[in-house]
Amino acid sequence: MMSAGIFGMSGAALVLGLSAVGAAMGMGIAGAAAIGAAKRCFKANRPVPMLMLTFAGFPLTEVVYGFIITQQMLGTAVTADNAGELFGLGIGAGLAMALVGIAEGKAGAAACDSLSDTGKGVAFYVGILGIIETVALFAMVFTIMMNLG
Repeated sequence: MMSAGIFGMSGAALVLGLSAVGAAMGMGIAGAAAIGAAKRCFKANRPVPMLMLTFAGFPLTEVVYGFIITQQMLGTAVTADNAGELFGLGIGAGLAMALVGIAEGKAGAAACDSLSDTGKGVAFYVGILGIIETVALFAMVFTIMMNLG
């Protein structure tokens, strides 16, 4: 039988692990699109917009948020009463971060495609990615507030 401490603290590991998985998947999606968009630029003898690196890297922030939540959770004393809550918070926050990372990767891929073809719209693309990023920020803040409450 798993002790309350191990059960509760596994939530901290889950939030970091899940956020990293989602970030990696999102960066893989956007990175592949950036490479394809760069190829089209090379073939057309046009310069490659280096901002595509930013679009491909946007999902990386989810790992940072996951780490912040993990550190906060590790500082929480685990009792039999809150172990399930910590475990649930870890899964919920980790899944939120993972899904945001994947969504950002898809949006970043579209931004790379569009930027490489038109050379326009950078502020719009960053705005869209920022809107998606806001979900992760809310998830992080609300998770921390719930853990401290």
